[in-house]
Amino acid sequence: MDNSTKISKLQGKVQPYTWGGSQFIPALLGQSNPDNKPFAEYWMGAHVNAPADLIGANGQKQALNEWVAQAPAALLGNTVNDRFGRLPYLLKVLDVKDMLSIQVHPEKQAAVAAFAAENKQGVALNAPNRNYKDDNHKPELMLALSDFWLLHGFKPAGRLRKVLQQTPELQFLLPVFGEGDYAALYKTVMEMDQQTVNHHLQPLLDRILLLYEKGALKKEQEDFWAARAFNTFCEPGRIDRGIFSIYLFNVVNLHPGEAIFQDAGILHAYLEGQNMEIMANSDNVLRGGLTNKHIDVPELMKHVRFEPIVPTVIKGTPGRVAGEEVFLTPVNDFELHRLNVTAGAPVTVTATTADIYFVYEGSAEATAGNDKIALGKGEALLAKAGTQVQFTSGEKAVIFTATVPA
Repeated sequence: MDNSTKISKLQGKVQPYTWGGSQFIPALLGQSNPDNKPFAEYWMGAHVNAPADLIGANGQKQALNEWVAQAPAALLGNTVNDRFGRLPYLLKVLDVKDMLSIQVHPEKQAAVAAFAAENKQGVALNAPNRNYKDDNHKPELMLALSDFWLLHGFKPAGRLRKVLQQTPELQFLLPVFGEGDYAALYKTVMEMDQQTVNHHLQPLLDRILLLYEKGALKKEQEDFWAARAFNTFCEPGRIDRGIFSIYLFNVVNLHPGEAIFQDAGILHAYLEGQNMEIMANSDNVLRGGLTNKHIDVPELMKHVRFEPIVPTVIKGTPGRVAGEEVFLTPVNDFELHRLNVTAGAPVTVTATTADIYFVYEGSAEATAGNDKIALGKGEALLAKAGTQVQFTSGEKAVIFTATVPA
């Protein structure tokens, strides 16, 4: 790819994880999916596991990570290159049909050390029992595109005690939790032998499954997601211990346009819905249940923040140009913007680093100097650091921008 090019079309990569839906992302990308294969995530970034492709004027493709490596300072800008040495973020679209795993992400220093240790042990990067795919942390922001449900951090102590008290089968955990011993509580349920897990959870499931099948449970109730988790993940003789976490964590409902930030150490799990997600350029996930993927409870426990969380819903704040909203987080690896372009009202933005612009609704034309690129729904553009890009639309366009704080 010519490094003198200021803007280029970008084509992401679909991840066919089994929990994904089969309609939302294909419709967004304008692709057919006659076999109803899962389209779980659409990655737009430079992560080595699934780098997006830059599309040249003649249709030739080049992996984004390779392109950045050719001239990182010119493409990323000196500040971002000096700080990160790579594209620091990864932008995704997710379609969560089935619940995702109980998971946590490591802090930066821990990821560097653990990644090196697994390399030294000779664990292949694509090995199913590999915990660390790279040497980076993975704080993340998700913005709901639909009504979205997730688990996010431990409930505050009073609320958690109330849930345990009101759930007869879990009252045995009250003395373990005491006045707020989150570490003892989570250690108990995560290190419990499988026979004891079954002993405690089977009566609970016997009680709630009939209510779930009758449609008598609401999504605001932990019982709803526990019953769904049983139907999704459990096998004869093995009840998934992740069901305990549903009662211990906050059940959060985000409406379209609302966002939430998940830092290192915060246990979480996506339950249902579609979202835009932006994160540090990493694929490090430590899992503790509600999944068919590799689970490593001792490794997960090393990284958990054993403290209560009051979920903070993030709303967009006005950006630097008309129609732009910014979703702020405490990290400098990434920033998500949403740009609303109205018909006949051009908007000009300046790329802070190698910025990615993804058209979620409508269509737009991007102009940078003498370069013009038409973008339809589901298409993306990459602009080099410092590039001024003008977007015009003959209708209305909603464009998500992946960048870093200015």
